[in-house]
Amino acid sequence: MWILVAVIAIILGFVVLTYNSLVSLRIQASTAWSDIDVQLKRRHDIVPNLVATVQGYASHEKSVFEDVARLRSQAMQLEGAEQSSQTEAQFTQAIKSLFAVAESYPELKADENFRNLQTQLTEIEDTIQSARRYYNAVVRDFNIKREVFPSNLIGDIFHFARLSYFQIEDDECEPVPAKFS
Repeated sequence: MWILVAVIAIILGFVVLTYNSLVSLRIQASTAWSDIDVQLKRRHDIVPNLVATVQGYASHEKSVFEDVARLRSQAMQLEGAEQSSQTEAQFTQAIKSLFAVAESYPELKADENFRNLQTQLTEIEDTIQSARRYYNAVVRDFNIKREVFPSNLIGDIFHFARLSYFQIEDDECEPVPAKFS
């Protein structure tokens, strides 16, 4: 009788510990995503000022400005890593196009407001990179815990779904360049 009670207690203890571990990792991933989301919103907020500054010098580059505005609008409406990855990558490319336009205007590159915005954007991009690495590490840990035996049994019973990474293509991972002339 005591052996049966001990076995049931061990199994129950394992279930509780595994469940709590999965919940803890899921909450860490959610918190890490919130950190990324805050930085993405900061980036979304600074871009209109950057566009307005560049537009003052290069008003004929209308298609670049429209692309940046369209992608910013799309990116602001998305939630979660899976939805945001592709649009944010496209948005980053649009911002790089904006800076490519700016390269053609020496007086714009000398503008103090433009340089300040460019510096702020570079800092935000660096913070996003760091937050993305942390988020993806937590997601990796959660997914491993979710998939390995015997914790996968607990994950299946309590419907813990795999989490998605926040992925950006390698050539899009580089921060927006800050070049001062």
